[in-house]
Amino acid sequence: MTNWKEYKLKDSCSKIGSGATPRGGGDTYHESGEYALIRSQNVLDFQFSLNGLAFINEEQAQKLNNVAIEKNDILLNITGDSVARVCQVPENILPARVNQHVAIIRPKPDVLNDAFLKYYLLNPSFKEYMLMLASSGATRNAITKGMIEEFSIIAPDNITEQTAIAEILSSLDDKIELNNKINQELEALAQALFKQWFIDFEFPDANGQPYKSSGGEMVESELGEIPKGWRDGSLKDEFLLNMGQSPKGDTYNYEHNGMIFFQGRSDFGFRFPSVRMFTTDPKKIANKYETLISVRAPVGDINMSQDECCIGRGLGALSHRKKFFTYTYYKILSLQDTLKSYDNEGTVFGSINKETLGNIKIIIPSDSIIAQFEDAIKSNDELIYTLTLEINQLVSLRDTLLPKLISGQLEVSEPLTETTS
Repeated sequence: MTNWKEYKLKDSCSKIGSGATPRGGGDTYHESGEYALIRSQNVLDFQFSLNGLAFINEEQAQKLNNVAIEKNDILLNITGDSVARVCQVPENILPARVNQHVAIIRPKPDVLNDAFLKYYLLNPSFKEYMLMLASSGATRNAITKGMIEEFSIIAPDNITEQTAIAEILSSLDDKIELNNKINQELEALAQALFKQWFIDFEFPDANGQPYKSSGGEMVESELGEIPKGWRDGSLKDEFLLNMGQSPKGDTYNYEHNGMIFFQGRSDFGFRFPSVRMFTTDPKKIANKYETLISVRAPVGDINMSQDECCIGRGLGALSHRKKFFTYTYYKILSLQDTLKSYDNEGTVFGSINKETLGNIKIIIPSDSIIAQFEDAIKSNDELIYTLTLEINQLVSLRDTLLPKLISGQLEVSEPLTETTS
């Protein structure tokens, strides 16, 4: 076996540092552009999230040239509730910069394999160490540049073996990423169908033809012309609203004790949140397949509960009065622009309360059309659930292998099947 040795990041990296928020803050961001600005919400464990990815112009980017991202850079969240989350930057979002809540770690390629270092930082024991460091300050959770520079990494002194270890774990992450991509494509198809039926009013009429363009009867409403048999109303007329409440902090744990707990949108992923925290004293509960919505900045991010869970004060849960779970998810997703307009409400940061949320004006379709929609996308959503279960199994295998491989307990020549029993 190759010898393992200790590496200090300050000696093994060519870059360690965080960025800054451009002058003017969020008001100066763009929805698209040449330069991406990576924020903490984009950095999830193991994966980069495009949700809420901001863009800046050439002038803003030039002022952040010292934190320009390079291919294979490691990103580490260094402040707030998402502190210690780690991923690598995807090449397709370059060129990019980071704000002050995200640190760049760039290992020297002849010393440390970048993917090996990423997995080392994601090893649960090292993650616990980073969280301990982050909570040691007097105010908010934070990891400083000095702390990162002093990180000690134990790794093979042979870069080839580091690479081989990383490739085993990366192969699992590649399959996870493929499943996620398929899921995103399936969801995009369902969103397009939702728009066609419930926004453009081109659902199938009695003859199977697009309703509005085939002369379907339209009637006047407060929100404009709508199909006959539909009505205008408020969100609370169509959905049950359940606003979250946070349990006491001393009931939180990462040891699977009690009920799954989501404080806010920090664990949101594609469709379902990542399970990370639990509570032994749940206050407000969201049922399986209910739609979860962020009600504190940033307002309007959407996920679905994969299992019964406790929701904290940063979330609300919505369910259709007739239990149309999939329709609910796509309906709330279609209202994101309206919901995000509340990001600037409140005295400190954006938020939306139950009354304001419930009073958002909407068009309420007939139950029969909603039922047809759920039938039409049933196979799509079943495949999304199946692929998500497979993702969970792959994640479980990766999480089993990671600490063994990254510590040398399991040599890369040993069969993987021996590790799954």
